[in-house]
Amino acid sequence: MRLPWENSISFRRLPRFFVTSLQIISLTLYTPHTPQRMSTLRFKVVEEAFKKRPVPVAAPAERPSEYYGKYVFTQEKMRKYLPLRTYQQYVQALDNGTPLDIPTANVIAQGMKQWAVEMGVTHYTHWFQPLTEGTAEKHDAFVEHDGKGGMVEEFSGKLLVQQEPDASSFPNGGIRSTFEARGYTAWDPASPVFIIGDTLMIPTVFISYTGEALDYKAPLKKSLAAVNQAALEVCRYFYDDVQKVSTNLGWEQEYFLVDEGLYAARPDLLLTGRTLLGHDSAKNQQMEDHYFGAIPERVAEFMRDLEIQALELGIPCKTRHNEVAPNQFELAPIYEECNLAVDHNMLLVSLMRKIARKHGFRCLLHEKPFAGINGSGKHNNWSLNTDTGIILHSPGKTPEETLRFLTFVVETLMGVYRHNGLLKASIMSATNSHRLGGHEAPPAIISSFLGKELSELIETVANSSSDELTAMEGKQGVKLDIPQIPEILVDNTDRNRTSPFAFVGNRFEFRALGSSANCSTAMIVLNTAVAEALTDFKTRVDALIAQGTERTKAILSILREDIKVCRPILFDGNGYSEEWQQEAQRRGLDCETSCPLVFDRYLDESSIAMFERMNVMRRNELAARNEIKWEIYYKKVQIESRVLGDLCMNHIIPVATKYQSVLVDNVSKIFSAFPAEKAKQLSAYNVTLIEKINAHTDFIVNAVDEMVNKRKFVNKLSSVRDIAVAYHDEVEPYLHAIRRHIDKLELIVEDGMWTLPKYRELLFIR
Repeated sequence: MRLPWENSISFRRLPRFFVTSLQIISLTLYTPHTPQRMSTLRFKVVEEAFKKRPVPVAAPAERPSEYYGKYVFTQEKMRKYLPLRTYQQYVQALDNGTPLDIPTANVIAQGMKQWAVEMGVTHYTHWFQPLTEGTAEKHDAFVEHDGKGGMVEEFSGKLLVQQEPDASSFPNGGIRSTFEARGYTAWDPASPVFIIGDTLMIPTVFISYTGEALDYKAPLKKSLAAVNQAALEVCRYFYDDVQKVSTNLGWEQEYFLVDEGLYAARPDLLLTGRTLLGHDSAKNQQMEDHYFGAIPERVAEFMRDLEIQALELGIPCKTRHNEVAPNQFELAPIYEECNLAVDHNMLLVSLMRKIARKHGFRCLLHEKPFAGINGSGKHNNWSLNTDTGIILHSPGKTPEETLRFLTFVVETLMGVYRHNGLLKASIMSATNSHRLGGHEAPPAIISSFLGKELSELIETVANSSSDELTAMEGKQGVKLDIPQIPEILVDNTDRNRTSPFAFVGNRFEFRALGSSANCSTAMIVLNTAVAEALTDFKTRVDALIAQGTERTKAILSILREDIKVCRPILFDGNGYSEEWQQEAQRRGLDCETSCPLVFDRYLDESSIAMFERMNVMRRNELAARNEIKWEIYYKKVQIESRVLGDLCMNHIIPVATKYQSVLVDNVSKIFSAFPAEKAKQLSAYNVTLIEKINAHTDFIVNAVDEMVNKRKFVNKLSSVRDIAVAYHDEVEPYLHAIRRHIDKLELIVEDGMWTLPKYRELLFIR
C-alpha cells in the first residue's frame, strides 16, 4: 500500500530511516480492520513470551553477610567516618528521640559525603513518603561555586537536616495552598541513609509550613513514641530495668509477575493495575499446585537479583516462595523496628518494579489484578519488645511473666475492639476492597483469632475472682494460680485464615492490609489504639492501688473487666459466612463495606480524641487525609470506568460485531446452498450465537452510555465525599455488570479474533 503524499519531492528528500518510520506510522493509521491487527499483536506477544529465557544473575563473590548493607551508611560506617564524639552524640539523639543540632549535623554531613563520594555518588536527595502510597525525591548535585570560577563539592548539615521542596502537587487535603507551597522535609536519623545509583538517599518526614504532617512517616513516628511511652509505664509493673519499648514489624509482600509483552497488550493492566475484563482460565488455582511449588526459572533469576540488591541496601530478606495463585509470589524479611521496616518495604517495592522490567516482567502490586483467584496482601506481623530483649506478647515461663503476657494481649485486643471500624478504615482502599472477603483474604470485619490455649486462659481469668487466682505466700508475696502457657504454643500458622487480626505465638498478624499500601497506614492506627488502651489500663490499675488493692489483684481485676468488654472482637469461626456477618452486627462490630463510608471512621469523635490525646494527629490533619482518601478513591474508579468504556467501544464491540458478521455470512451461505428446512437446522447454532452476541453487545453499548452519563452527573457534585460515595454507589456497579457480558463474549468469539491476552496467557506464561 502506497500513500498519496509519498510521491512528493519533499518526502523523497527525507532521510531513509525517517521515511521508514513515517510509513510504519501511516500504515498503522490507514490500515483497516484494527481489531484483526490487535489480535495479531496478541499472538505475537504470546509467541515472544514463550521464547524468553531467564536473564542470568551473577552471584557476588562474597557471602550475603559480607555485602549486607553495602550501600547503607550504617553505624559501623559512622564509626569509621565520624569523630567518636559526633558518633556518640548521634547515638544519644537516636536513643532519646531528640533533634540533632546544626554543628553536629555538619560533622555528620561531611563524613556522610566522604563515604558517598568514595562510593561514586554525585547527587543527594531527601526521600519521603507523600500521601500517594509511593515515595518522592528531588535530586541535587553536590557541586557549588568556589568563588574562583570553578566548582567544589559541598554538602552541609543544613542540607542534610532540612530542605524546602516545592512539592505543591502532592495531595494535601487543603492543609497547604498551591500559592503557599512551602513544604519541609526533615531528616529522620532513625532510618539510615543509603545509595541508589549515583544518589545519596536521605529518609525524611514531610510537613507543612505550619507543622501538619503531609506524609506517612511523621504520624508513624509519633504513634511509635506514644506506644513506647504507654507500654513503658505498664512494663514498670513487671520490670524495673526497662528503659524503652520498641515496635516490631515483619511484613510479607505478595505480588504477581506478568510478562511485559502481555502486560503492554492489556490497556486495563497498563492504566489501572488490574484486569477490568477477562473470563476465568479453565485452569487457575483449583489444583493448588502453585503454592510452595518449584519456582519458575525466569522468576528465580528475578528473585535472586532482587534479593542481592535488597541485601546490599540493608533489607534483611528471609523468605521467597510461590503464592497460591498462578504467577503470584511472596517475599518476606526478618522483622525490624517498625519505622525502619516501613522504609525498607517502600524501598523494596521500587526495587521490585525496576528489577522486574530487567527480567522481562511487570510487577503487579494491585490487590486484585485478576478476578476469581487470590489477591495480594501485605500481612503485617506486629509486636512490642523491650530494650532488655523481652517480647511483650510472648508467653512466659513463670506466673509473673504470664500476667505480663496477658496484660499486653488483652490491652491490644481492647485497642482493636474500641477502634475496629477505624482499623478497617486504615486498610481500606479502592483497590483493597476488591480483595477483602475472598480467597484467603480476611473479610471487611475486624476480629481476632487467638487459638485454643490462649482463648481458654483468657476465659479462665474472665470467669474467676481475684481470690481464686491469687493466694498469699508470706513474705514471698502473691502466688498466681493461673495455668501456665506453654513456652511454644500449638502452631497456629494454619489457624483461621479468615481472621484479619490473629495471634501467632508471640505477635499479632494483621492480614487485612493490601499489597500496594504503605504499611504505615495500618501501623499508625494500631500503635495509637494500643497506646490509648495501655494508658487507660494503667490509670485504672493505679487508681485501685491507690485505694489499697495489691498490685497483682489490681491488674487482674482490670484485666477481667477488659476481657468482658473486648470479648465481641474474639471470633474463631468462618469469617466468610453470612452467619458471622449477622453475628458481628449483633456484637456491635463495624460491618460497613462501602469504602468511602468506611473512611468516615477517621472523623468519629472517638478517633479524633484518641489521635489528639496520644499526640499523633490533629483534627485538621485527619480531615485533610480523609479528603485525600475520598479523592483518590473516586479518581481510581473514574479511571477504571473510562478505560473500560474505551475497551468496550474500541476493542470488544468491533471484535464481537466482526465475528457476528462472519456468522451471518455463514448462515446466509447455508440458506443459499440448502433447502429452507435443512438450512434452518444446519444454521440453528450459529443463529443462536448471533442472537447471544447481539444481546451482549446491546447491553454493553447501553450500559457504557449510561455509565458515561452517570459519571457526568456525579462529577458535578460539590463535596469530595459525596463524589466518592456516588462513584461507589452509582458508577462502580456498571463495571461489574459490563464485565459479566464481556466475559460471556470472550467465550463466544473465535479465539483468533480476540484482541486482548486472556487469563490463561497472563497467568501461565512465565
